[in-house]
Amino acid sequence: MKSRIQFLRLLILCYVFCPFLFEKPLDINAEENLEIIPETVLKEGNFLIGLEQYIGRSNTNSLTVQNITFKTNDDPVILRSSNGIQHKSKEIKIIWKKVPIKNPYIVKRFVAGPFASFESAQKKSENLKKQGYKSVVANPNDWEVWLPAGTRLSNKKNLKLYTKVFKHEVTPFLVNEYFQRKLDGPISLSSIENIKINDTNYGKNFYLVKDAYGTWTLIQKIKFDKYLNGVLPHEIGINSPIEALKAQAVIARTWAIYNSDRFNIDKYHLCISTQCQVYKPPKGQYKNVQKAIKETSDLVITYQNTPINSFYHASNGGISAGSSEAWKIQNYSYFKPMIDGLLAIRNSFTLPIKDRFELTKFLENANEKIYGNNHRLFRWEKKISSSEIQDLLLKNNLFNKRDQSIDIKIVERGFSGRVTKLEIKQNFLNKKVILVKDDIRSILRFLPSNLFIIDKLNDNFWVFKGGGFGHGVGLSQSGAIEMAELGFTYEQILKHYFHGTKIKKFETLSQ
Repeated sequence: MKSRIQFLRLLILCYVFCPFLFEKPLDINAEENLEIIPETVLKEGNFLIGLEQYIGRSNTNSLTVQNITFKTNDDPVILRSSNGIQHKSKEIKIIWKKVPIKNPYIVKRFVAGPFASFESAQKKSENLKKQGYKSVVANPNDWEVWLPAGTRLSNKKNLKLYTKVFKHEVTPFLVNEYFQRKLDGPISLSSIENIKINDTNYGKNFYLVKDAYGTWTLIQKIKFDKYLNGVLPHEIGINSPIEALKAQAVIARTWAIYNSDRFNIDKYHLCISTQCQVYKPPKGQYKNVQKAIKETSDLVITYQNTPINSFYHASNGGISAGSSEAWKIQNYSYFKPMIDGLLAIRNSFTLPIKDRFELTKFLENANEKIYGNNHRLFRWEKKISSSEIQDLLLKNNLFNKRDQSIDIKIVERGFSGRVTKLEIKQNFLNKKVILVKDDIRSILRFLPSNLFIIDKLNDNFWVFKGGGFGHGVGLSQSGAIEMAELGFTYEQILKHYFHGTKIKKFETLSQ
C-alpha cells in the first residue's frame, strides 16, 4: 500500500513538473492539417506577414543556426506541428539544425534576374507566361523569376542555369531542459494573449513555414487594421495631420491587398521591410493613428471596382511620375504625371519636361507653391567621385575592372523629366552600361530619386542635382501632409493623386 501511494505521488509530481511526458506523442497517423491558403486568409480580413525570413540560413558549418523563443505571461502558447506534436507552455523555444540528408538531391532551374524591384520581376514573369512558359517570382536574396530546368527555351538570353546539391536539411526542433523533438512544417503557434517573440510583443497567431530556398519563415496572421497600426507610424509618422493619416491608412490597406501575391511561392503575403511596407509592432497607443484606421476601416481605393496598385513615396520633388517611368511595367491610367502644387505653379510649367534646360528651371524656381516643399530631400545635391561610381558598378558585376576615367550621359527622360536611361562609359576600356528606370537608383544607391541633372566637375568628380525622394509614382507623403494642413480631406487628397478612382469597402468588393 505504501509503495502504491509513493507511486501515485511520483505520478502527480511528474504531471505537475514534467508535462512533456503527457504530450501528444509523435504519430504519423495523427498528423495535423495545417495547410495555409493565403487567398482564404485574405478573404477573411487577415494578412500573412513574413516577420523573419530565411531562418536557418548560415554561411558556416555550424550545426545550430538560429533559435526563436515564444513567451506569454498567463495563458500558454499552443504549438501544433504537422507531424502530430502538440505542446503547451508559457515559454516555447525552437531551434534549427542542419541535419544531414541520407540521399542528397540536386535542384536545377533557369533564373532570370536579379531585378531591382518586384514590379520589374513580375513584368518579366508575365511576359514569359504569355509565351507559354511556366514562371514564378521568387526572392531568395533579390527578386528573381524562376522557370523549371526542363523548360525548352527558344531564347536563353539573360537566363542562368542554377544548380545546387542539398546535402543537409534545415530542420526545426522543439527544445527545453527535458527533451528535444523534431518538428515538421507548417507549424502553428497561438495563444489567447499576445505572444512575445524573442522579447518583442507581436500578436496571437503565428506559423513557421518552410520556404522555397531550404530555409524557414516566421509568419504572423494579423487583421488588416492591426497590421496598419504597425505600418502608419513608420511610413508617414504619428505626428502627421489626421487627414494625411487617414489617406495613408486607405493607401496602405489598398497596397497590401493588391500586392498580397508577392510571396505566393512561400505561402505568405508581405514582408516587413521597404520591399513591401515597413511594419513593426506598435510600441504605444497612438490616438490619431488608431482614429485614422478606425474611421477608414475596410476602405480601399478602387478603379473599375478593383483595388488599385496604390503606390506612394516620401517626396515627388514637385512632379509626380507615371508608373512606366519608374519600373519596366505598363502605365496605369490612374497615375498621371503632373505638377504637384497650386494652380499658379501648374500654369507656370507644362509637361512633358524632356530637356535639361526645362528641368533646371523647375528645380531652381519651384518653391512654396509646390505641395510638400518642406521635405528634407525636396531639393538635393550629391557630389560623388568617378571611383565611387565604378565601385558600385563593379559590385553589381556590370564592370569587370576599374578605368582611369568615365563618362556619364542621360540617354532618355520620361514624361515627368525623370531619367529613364543612363549611360556610364569607361573611356579607355571602351566598356559601357545603360541603366534603365529602377535599376538606376538600385545600382547608384546615393541617388534619392531619378529626377536629376548631372554636371561634370572634372575627371574625378560629378555633381547630381535633383528633387524628391522615392520613385515619384502615386501619393507623395510630404505633399499629402501639406494638403491636410491646408484643409483638404483624405478623400480629396486621394483623388488628387489617384485619378478617376473611387473609395469603397473591401468587404463589399469580396461578396
